[in-house]
Amino acid sequence: MADHHHHRHEPAHDTDALADMLDLDAEVLRDHLDGLVEWLHERTGGRARRILDLGCGTGTGALALATRFPDAEVTAVDMAEPMLHRVRAKARAHGLDGRIHTRQADLDAGWPALAPMDLVWASASLHHVAEPDRVLADVLATLRPGGVFAVAELEAIPTFLPDDLGVGRPGLEARCHAALREGLSHEVPLLGSDWGPRLARAGFTVEAERVFRIELTPPLPAAAGRYAQACLRRLRTGLDGRLDAQDRDTLDTLLDSDAILSRTDLTVRTTRTVWLAVRP
Repeated sequence: MADHHHHRHEPAHDTDALADMLDLDAEVLRDHLDGLVEWLHERTGGRARRILDLGCGTGTGALALATRFPDAEVTAVDMAEPMLHRVRAKARAHGLDGRIHTRQADLDAGWPALAPMDLVWASASLHHVAEPDRVLADVLATLRPGGVFAVAELEAIPTFLPDDLGVGRPGLEARCHAALREGLSHEVPLLGSDWGPRLARAGFTVEAERVFRIELTPPLPAAAGRYAQACLRRLRTGLDGRLDAQDRDTLDTLLDSDAILSRTDLTVRTTRTVWLAVRP
């Protein structure tokens, strides 16, 4: 999502809220992640022994990769120690703490010293780096020849609401996203980028690009309501001062009363693109 791993200057309570949202994302979209990891397993023949998760967040990708690649060591890198704390706790809970290792590093400040990797995974993290071409060059140098780089990105945060909520003006969520896009075009200019040409310029061979248009319709699991609430709360914070009074009040009413948790008309919609690139 738009702020999937963006926690550079966030207070502790905001980092906790983001971490909770990432965990809900993983729970609601588990089938999508499992499908991606299976694709990587097929592409590598299951032979990856060293795997790197860049911008690992709470460790959803790291755990899925360590589980599907039982002979692999996984290095999970993130700049936020609270995120890495969650990764370590999850690894212990799943009996994977012997194979999942964490590294705190800010990729904009420099590349950490790492062993050669067979597989590098970057999910919703690259659009936040300040020097993408330098980071891609570092990934290329870290991969062994023939190693695979999987880049997963999304266009924006998911959408959830029907056009007519029964309160306020119809089209609330569409207006919120339009206002968000205007701000993010300046704040996060790489969001929604086509990473294929950039990967090719960096020296990778781009093998595949897949677009996943995900739409989960009712009945949804209970976590979907909490996921919608978490995403919309983050959206509300990001739109402070950008909404008119009526839309702000409608969104506040929807969120402050927990009314969204009891709605039966939510739909989880998101588009995610994955590029598979190889070091020649």
